[in-house]
Amino acid sequence: MGSSPRRPVLALEVTALDSVFSLMWMLLCVVAIVVLAYLFTKYVAGRRGLGGFGAPGGTGRFKALARLVLGREQSAVLVQAGERYLLLGVAPSGVTLLAEFTQEEAQALYTPPPGQPAPPSFGEALRTVLKQRKPR
Repeated sequence: MGSSPRRPVLALEVTALDSVFSLMWMLLCVVAIVVLAYLFTKYVAGRRGLGGFGAPGGTGRFKALARLVLGREQSAVLVQAGERYLLLGVAPSGVTLLAEFTQEEAQALYTPPPGQPAPPSFGEALRTVLKQRKPR
């Protein structure tokens, strides 16, 4: 009769506090993953010689002007090599010359028509999607 029962309210308070900390930790992890994914895509795009996904890249007289993904591991790449403009087929089995163009023909292929906006970067696309979400 001298012992008093434990207070269940204290156990509920600790559990609720643990839940709040768990939720905050999970949200922090999700934000960290999104930031790391963004930084990784920028890093990979820079290493591939393309300024972005399909954007121009390269240095000097050798540049990848445009890229079109055709399949899982296949793409067509418009490359400037000095004064020559080459359309290359890229696949796991190798690289194949598909066509050679004059400067005017190549510019017509990789320059977007007037009034057509450039594709958004990853950061811009992410901001657009987050703005479209309805608040809860």
